Amino acid sequence: MKRVLATLSYDGAQFHGYQRQLRDRSVQGEVERALAKIHKANSWPSTSSGRTDAGVHGISQPVHFDTTLAIPEDRWAKALNSLLPDDIHVHSCHYVPESFHARYDTVGKEYVYRLSTSSERDVFTRNYVYHLPKKLDQTKMQQAAEYLIGTNNYTSFSSPKTDVVDKVRTIYTIDIQQDGDEWTFRFIGSGFLYQMVRVLTGTLIETGLGERNPDDMVAIMQGKNRALAGKTAPACGLYLSQVFYEAKKLDDYLKKFQ
Repeated sequence: MKRVLATLSYDGAQFHGYQRQLRDRSVQGEVERALAKIHKANSWPSTSSGRTDAGVHGISQPVHFDTTLAIPEDRWAKALNSLLPDDIHVHSCHYVPESFHARYDTVGKEYVYRLSTSSERDVFTRNYVYHLPKKLDQTKMQQAAEYLIGTNNYTSFSSPKTDVVDKVRTIYTIDIQQDGDEWTFRFIGSGFLYQMVRVLTGTLIETGLGERNPDDMVAIMQGKNRALAGKTAPACGLYLSQVFYEAKKLDDYLKKFQ
């Protein structure tokens, strides 16, 4: 057996999330269906760096799988893409040590949230950008974000619908940029809880609308109660941007935001 690491992108609009579903369409289900065809098997397992919700997109999602086939690594992507639907694309495949694990070996992840405050709704981006035709205060949102950075218990900022007991995570940076009506919220951390980025985004948006004060983040964090934080931002604007497996690469990338 050899272990292969594939890096893929997917348009999450027509998927019921990344994780394999019993009846509904999923990214994992499509990937494993393609792997099963290549291996001439009924099924073939794979492991991703993490799951994304229905409607959430993946720019760079690492997935590992084991194989009994002697296919050159530079031909794996072509083989998979020939069997995958148009809303999934494999960028590259590489052989990795058998001990490598796409989920447990991560040292950091980056999520990006896209939002538009344009007065006009763009029907062509409705599945990819959250439309909020209101004025946001960037300064207040960035001030609030500073309270959220660090190693903390993020119970208040995650969905209670999770079996995860340890809610402590580290957020390295939150960067908020505006370009006209287009906004980009960038979150880089050691890892994120279920719906954590969307709840953080929703809370920051409420701060930008003047519904909360930046220093409210302290009480929300300390309260360890999901009801204290803001609404969960819609899934359509969220993208898993990249996953880091080497601390140096993560550190070098973080320097861009210092």
